[in-house]
Amino acid sequence: MAVAELLESKSVCICAGSGGVGKTTTSAAIATGMAARGAKVGVLTIDPAKRLADSLGLPELGNEERRVEKKRFSEQGIELQGELWAMMLDAKSTFDELVRKHAPDEETRDRILENRIYRQLSAALAGSQEYMAMEKLFELHQEGDYDLLVLDTPPSRNALDFLEAPKRLMDFIEGRALSVLLKPTGVGMKLFGRGTNMALGLLKRIVGFDLLSDIQEFLQAFSGMVGGFQERARRVNELLRDKRTSFLIVCGPRGEPIEEAVYFHRKLVEAKMPFGGVIVNKVHYPAAADPGSDGTLESAVAKALGDKKLAKKVSANFADYQALAERDARNIDRLTRELKAERVIRVPYLDEDVHDLRGLAEINKHLFS
Repeated sequence: MAVAELLESKSVCICAGSGGVGKTTTSAAIATGMAARGAKVGVLTIDPAKRLADSLGLPELGNEERRVEKKRFSEQGIELQGELWAMMLDAKSTFDELVRKHAPDEETRDRILENRIYRQLSAALAGSQEYMAMEKLFELHQEGDYDLLVLDTPPSRNALDFLEAPKRLMDFIEGRALSVLLKPTGVGMKLFGRGTNMALGLLKRIVGFDLLSDIQEFLQAFSGMVGGFQERARRVNELLRDKRTSFLIVCGPRGEPIEEAVYFHRKLVEAKMPFGGVIVNKVHYPAAADPGSDGTLESAVAKALGDKKLAKKVSANFADYQALAERDARNIDRLTRELKAERVIRVPYLDEDVHDLRGLAEINKHLFS
């Protein structure tokens, strides 16, 4: 099974999984492989380490798509028949773009963007990067300029944060507390009683601006945009469940990443999200070894090296490696049984970390072979 088969007729590929399993590298390799096959591909990441830019040989990425030059890949033996574009998502900039889209007029837009409360709120919500990643994905998908969009999901200890992000936004917007506050002349403003106003007046003298006024202005301006955000969240959810979308779970071969992959797959099925397959990174494969005259590897190595002490160390190291290979095989067999599918792609453990196009080309071979 190769990635190209898993993504046939798909327009969105979401690489999901817990942090530290190689999602960024896998996303870049998938995007490269599909572009090599003639597709126009956009790869999006929100990885703060900027490893995707390094992998693609780019000095930096921004919140706008940037085309990767074909000659960068031809030097590594990869010929791009299509186009590869990449971008580094900026969550706050994406939030600002949403405000510009949903604001009913220029005056409301400017009031919100320049409001001190909004600036603090948008910066705080930018910390929950999952939803902003999906917003940008949705925006690019709606524009229809790409054959395939590959999303490298935010680094997270809980991969389910990504699936639950639209629901969390809807719960916030539809929540009773916010709906009360969004009534500029109703109960919301009565919550600010005399004691509160006195405290806010003192705060104004300390910080130099009227906090209550800023809160009122923000809530009044935002109240006309709730419907737009609700509709947007609903359509983002629909995209995640669309048959043209494919979730690829990325994990490692050790016990804990395997457990997380099995759990995440179960949640995908429960949420009726389109599961594509699993990519297991850094897999140790069993290695064959010719025994010596006495049937042991150590004697064969000693004969070849002429050093019994060194041969003993080499033999012990080889035994440790074989133990890792056996562990990986058992874990992957369990993963395959739990998922009741053969859609498991293995990427071997490489001698060096992937941090450039040469390493990306090596990963690409195993994903698309």
